[in-house]
Amino acid sequence: MIKIRPIKDKKIWEDFILSLAESSFLQSWNWGEFNKNLGNQIFRLGLYQDNKLNGACLLIKKIAKRGTYFECPGGPLIDWSNNQLFKELINLFKNLGKKNNCSFIRVRPQLQDSLTAKILFKNGGFITAPMHLHAETTWLLNLNKSEEQLLREMRKNTRYLIKKGLKMGITIKQTNEPSDVDLLYKLQMETVSRHRFVPFSKEYFKQEFKAFIGDNQIKIFKAIYKNQVLAIAFIIFYGKKAYYHYSGSSSRWHNIPASYVLQWQVIKEAKKRGCLIYDLWGVSPAEKVKHRFAGVSLFKKGFGGSGYNYLHAHDLPLNSKYWLVYIFEILRKTYRRL
Repeated sequence: MIKIRPIKDKKIWEDFILSLAESSFLQSWNWGEFNKNLGNQIFRLGLYQDNKLNGACLLIKKIAKRGTYFECPGGPLIDWSNNQLFKELINLFKNLGKKNNCSFIRVRPQLQDSLTAKILFKNGGFITAPMHLHAETTWLLNLNKSEEQLLREMRKNTRYLIKKGLKMGITIKQTNEPSDVDLLYKLQMETVSRHRFVPFSKEYFKQEFKAFIGDNQIKIFKAIYKNQVLAIAFIIFYGKKAYYHYSGSSSRWHNIPASYVLQWQVIKEAKKRGCLIYDLWGVSPAEKVKHRFAGVSLFKKGFGGSGYNYLHAHDLPLNSKYWLVYIFEILRKTYRRL
């Protein structure tokens, strides 16, 4: 018998999430806290089968101009071969969604993109979402190697720029200072002006930092050259993975390889913490050479590693209002070059 109950104990939640190979910080306790701090209502739900916790799902209620909906990034986390569990989850989505006046549920599970996964969700009543939900095409670096081997497997130019930057005297500082969030925002706005993407707000960065810092799951890395911060990054450490989440770089001295030295220091810190994977986060699909992330994708791929495609976000429509959202997001996707 399957029962779905709220989980209010942080230890129970985290012990289960971190026990799974496909765990993600997007389903962590602190990601839920982060969203609460932003003013979103959240639901932490446990799926119990014969009184054993067999699945978890963090649902985030979003109220936007285009309508109210639930999103589940990096989840749900269940045994996808358990059809009964999936059916109960769909029933939960429908009932909870209607009770909260949602027009749809959007999920992006930790499932590798495949025909089998697509059929599973299609049979469950889902459709392919018009927009992505967090990174779906990512770049993963296996850290279970020596530093020497990691350097050897990098692109020749990347390896050269790391060594050049170190010789030039670029230093990397790790910090927990909330004031550095302002600097991150400032440098990201400079990056936005160069690459033309829509940034997150300063408050968004501050609340994410606040949510993860208490458990030592986030660090700010700053690359400094001649007393100037030329690059900065938010790195999340969760379980056996490190995540390159947000960053920014100065438009001045763009020929100084500060970002390369910064990433090398992140890799070394991740290894020191016992991480097995460094997720460099989103990259553009290989066939989309004009994608807004094409430039940064080349940078990330230079550190070695390989691409990984998660199943694209899927929506479970709950009423006719959803189709207005669908059309709106198709248009927005085209405008933002996503």
